[in-house]
Amino acid sequence: MIDRIFKFKSLYKLLIFIPLIFSIGKRSYIAFDEGFYALQARWILDKGNWIIPLWWDEYILDRTIGLQFLIAKSQEIFGRNMFTAYLPTTTAAILMLFITYKFHEELFNKKYAIISPLILATTYLWFDYSHLATQDIIYSCLVTIGVFSLVKIKSKDNKFYILLFGIWIGLSFMLKTFLVIVPLLSLSPYLYKKHNLLFSKFFWLGLTIGFIPFLCWTLSINAFLEKNIIFYLVEKFTILSNKNTFTNPFYYYFWNIPATYLPWSIFAIIGTIYNFYESKEKKYILFFFPLILIGILSIFSTKTPYYTLQISCILSLNTYVGIRYLFSSKRFKRIIIFITSKIVPLFLVSLIITYFVFFKNISNFNSKENTFLIIGLLFFGLSWSFIKYKSSFQDILITVIIGPYLLTSLLLQSGLFTDRSRELREQMEYVSSLDIVKNQEIKVDKSGIKNSSSQSKIIRISLLTPILGEGLESIDDLNKSELAWTTEIKEIKNNNYAYQVIYENDILNPWKLIIKK
Repeated sequence: MIDRIFKFKSLYKLLIFIPLIFSIGKRSYIAFDEGFYALQARWILDKGNWIIPLWWDEYILDRTIGLQFLIAKSQEIFGRNMFTAYLPTTTAAILMLFITYKFHEELFNKKYAIISPLILATTYLWFDYSHLATQDIIYSCLVTIGVFSLVKIKSKDNKFYILLFGIWIGLSFMLKTFLVIVPLLSLSPYLYKKHNLLFSKFFWLGLTIGFIPFLCWTLSINAFLEKNIIFYLVEKFTILSNKNTFTNPFYYYFWNIPATYLPWSIFAIIGTIYNFYESKEKKYILFFFPLILIGILSIFSTKTPYYTLQISCILSLNTYVGIRYLFSSKRFKRIIIFITSKIVPLFLVSLIITYFVFFKNISNFNSKENTFLIIGLLFFGLSWSFIKYKSSFQDILITVIIGPYLLTSLLLQSGLFTDRSRELREQMEYVSSLDIVKNQEIKVDKSGIKNSSSQSKIIRISLLTPILGEGLESIDDLNKSELAWTTEIKEIKNNNYAYQVIYENDILNPWKLIIKK
C-alpha cells in the first residue's frame, strides 16, 4: 500500500508540470530566431541537405546546424507538424526541470525538492524560452547538466559524472560554439578545487564523445567550402564581440535579470547573497558561479536576455533559499508577508484595472487571451493575499507557488506564449484554403527582402506556405501559371503577359501572393 502511494506521489509530481509545458491550442512561430531555425529545418527535409545551413539557395556559415538538425530529425521521425518542431526544446525543458529537482536534493534535501523546478518553470524568462523552438533552453540544459555533474563528482570513483562533465562541453559547442567558454570560466574556482578530474581518462573520453557531432559535421561541410568552417564561426564570434545591434551597456544585466526573472527576482537576489555565507561547497556553485558568469557576460559586447538562461537553474535554487530565509526570519518575516500579501495583490489589481481601462481595446489580444491574462493575474494576487504570519512555512511555500503557477498555466493555455503570430497564421490558413493554392508550389521573390520587417514576415509566411518553392532573384524568373510571394507588381508587355494579385492583406504586407498569367 505504501509503495502504491509513493508511486502515485511520484506521478503527481510529473503531472503538476503538464499545464506549464504542454499547450492544447494552436501554435505559430515568431521570425527570429525560432522561425529562422524552423525554416532551415524545413529546407533540410525538402532538399535532403543535412550538412549546410541554408538561406534559400545560399550557405549560412555563421552557425552550426545543431538545432536545425534536431528539429528536422524530430519531424522526420514523428511527422512534419508544429508539435514535433518544438519537441527538442520541450524535451530539454523537461530534462532541465528534472536536473533542477535532483540539484535541490543534492544541495539541500529531498524535502521541498519539487519547489525549485516549480520556481524555474514559473520564471518569466525560462517559461518564455521553453516554448520557443530555439537552441537556448537546450544549451542551458546542457550547462545545467555540466554543473550538476561537477557537484556530483566527489572522487575519482564517480566515473559516470566525470564522463558526463566532459560530454556536455562538446555538445554545447555544437550549439553555441565559443560561448561555452563563458560557463567554463565561471566554474573555474570550483574546477580549480576539483582539478584532479581534468587528469581523468573518463573526462577526456567524455570530451571526445561530446565533440563527435561537431567533428563529423566539420569534416562533412568542409568539402563544400573554400576554408575551414571554424574560420566562419570565428568571424561570427568576432562580430558578437564587437559593437553591433545587440550591443548594450555594461549595466544591462543589472536591470534585465530582475525584470526577466519575475516574479522571483527579489527572492533570487536575497538567496544569492545568503549563499555567500553558506559552506564552501555551496558558495562556489550558488554564489560565485552566477556572479562570475554575469560579470563575463557584462564585458561581452553582445548582451541579450537569453544569455542568462544558463544560470536559471541556479537562480531558482537561490530563490528557494531566499524564500526560506525571508519567511523564516524573525527580522524580515513580518515585512515580507506585508509586501507579498498586501502590496503585491494591490499592485496586480491596479495593473488589471489599468490594462482593462486603457490598453485592452488597443492591444492585439483576442477575447480568450484577455480573459486568461486577467484571470491569471487575479488568481496570482488572490493566492498571495492568503499568506498569513501565523501560517507554517510549508503552507506559506505552497501559497507562494500557487499564484505564479496558475498565472503561467493560464498564459500558456491562452496561446500568448505558443500562438505568437496568431493573426498571420489565421491569414495563411485562409490563403492555404484557396483552390488556386492547393497542391501548387509557391516561390518567393528574394528581392523583396529589404529589411528586418519584410524578412520577418516572409520567414513566417514561408513556414506556413503548404508547398514552398525556390527563391527567385526577381518575379521576372516566374514561368506561366506559377505562384510567388513578392513585394512589388510589374507588368511585362512582351507576349501580353501580366501578373495578377491573388491575395494581399495588411497583416501580410508588404508581401502579396501573385500568379503569372
